[in-house]
Amino acid sequence: MKTILAFVDDLYEDLELWYPKIRLEEEGWKVVVAGPRGGQVYTGKHGYPCKAAVDIGEIEDPLAYDALLVPGGFSPDKLRRYPDVLSIVQAIHKANRPIAFICHAGWILISADILRGRRATSTVGIKDDMRNAGAIWEDSPLVVDGNLISSRTPADLHVFALALVNALKATTNP
Repeated sequence: MKTILAFVDDLYEDLELWYPKIRLEEEGWKVVVAGPRGGQVYTGKHGYPCKAAVDIGEIEDPLAYDALLVPGGFSPDKLRRYPDVLSIVQAIHKANRPIAFICHAGWILISADILRGRRATSTVGIKDDMRNAGAIWEDSPLVVDGNLISSRTPADLHVFALALVNALKATTNP
């Protein structure tokens, strides 16, 4: 069974977490939600609650996860300040495992310094940030560049979630 790590903090974009999470669970896979404090309930931008199953700082082996899901909203701006978040992103990226990020989630990948020379998209609001970090920014519903899967907004969730599912199906472990 595949296990996917998803980040959460207050003011996450509700649909950008729940839509792919439910879609991944439909495949029979486990999605582990991690926040700054495990067991805490975080509130999305639109008021939907999400309880973090684990504390980000207590994740000992990021490679226990087959992929990483990073929803947008305003939570990425807070999460990118945690060194543990950045080291998890870097470890999963170095292992060439899928990292799916949408909307403002690019901020975390910017701070992890893994976008230089890579194609990606985001909300237009952080387009300059993405380009300044060295990303080749595209205004497209979906951009897949190797292990990086990105989309712009909740309107793109149908192609975003499908791309993540397909990336995970293409990996070798069951």
